[in-house]
Formats: sequence, structure tokens, C-alpha cells
Amino acid sequence: MSASQYQPHVLVLPEDDANRDMVIGFRLDPWLDFRQIQVEDVAGGWHEVLTLFRSEHLRKMRAIRFRFMVLLFDFDGYPEERMEMAKGQIPDDLKERVFILGALTEPEKLKANIGKSYEAIGKAAAQDCREGTDTTWGHALLKHNATEIERLRLHVRPILFPPLSSP
Repeated sequence: MSASQYQPHVLVLPEDDANRDMVIGFRLDPWLDFRQIQVEDVAGGWHEVLTLFRSEHLRKMRAIRFRFMVLLFDFDGYPEERMEMAKGQIPDDLKERVFILGALTEPEKLKANIGKSYEAIGKAAAQDCREGTDTTWGHALLKHNATEIERLRLHVRPILFPPLSSP
């Protein structure tokens, strides 16, 4: 099911299957309005996420003012450099609606370190988002996302976790 372009919604562009599986887990949160979040096909690499964003999503983001986008890729141990490079690909008029997230190294290390499946990690991240906590997002391999998480909580949490929703 696709999110309605006439309602506030979130598109997630994952780098690989592991990142996609975490988003699938995120969507399993019982309080989440799953109709407002759509997972795009796997891009095939962090560089490909940025290329697809520029080639296929920039124009659509400008045309669909209710759309927010999450670029989800591995930072491969270079969080500052990768974030700077990614932010440099986002035009000023879209910076408020595009978010960049990912594991510090790679999802496989995150999965092994946390000891949960990708879906379970995603579901725990959704709970953090909903409750405003950092149980999962505060993990050593995710805490570099703190600034983006705060922005997400401000702009996206009301879309995905409406105040009147219940399981």
C-alpha cells in the first residue's frame, strides 16, 4: 500500500536488505499509522541511495509538499564524512524534509552487538520514536544519529504516531 501524496507521509530509501528489514520492523509497532510510511526498493549501496534520491525523488519531493524522506544507509565507520557528503546532495529547499540515518558501521555489526533480529531492532527504534526515549537510538552504533532523530521526532513522529492512535 502506498502512502497518500495528499497527506503527510514518509518514504524510506534503504541501502540494502538489512536496512529494509529494520524499517519493516519499525512498521510493526502497533501504534504506528503504517499507511503513512512507505519503504522503497533497496538501492544497492549508500552512494546509490544518494543517486536515486537526486535522480528520482528530488522532483517528486518538490511536487509533493507533504512528503518527508529518510535516506537509510550504513556509515561504514565514517559518520561525519558520510553525513556531510549526503547533506551536500540535499537542496536547501528540501533540507527540512529529508533525514539521513544509519548504523555507524553496518547493520550486521549492529545486529550482532544488540543480539536482536533486524525487525526487532526496527520495532525497538519505533518504540523509542513513539515514546521519546533512546533505549535503541542511544546504542553506540546508532547514537551518531541523535541530531537527525531529534529532527524526526519534531517533524515525523506526529505523522507516524498520531496522538489518538492505539493498538
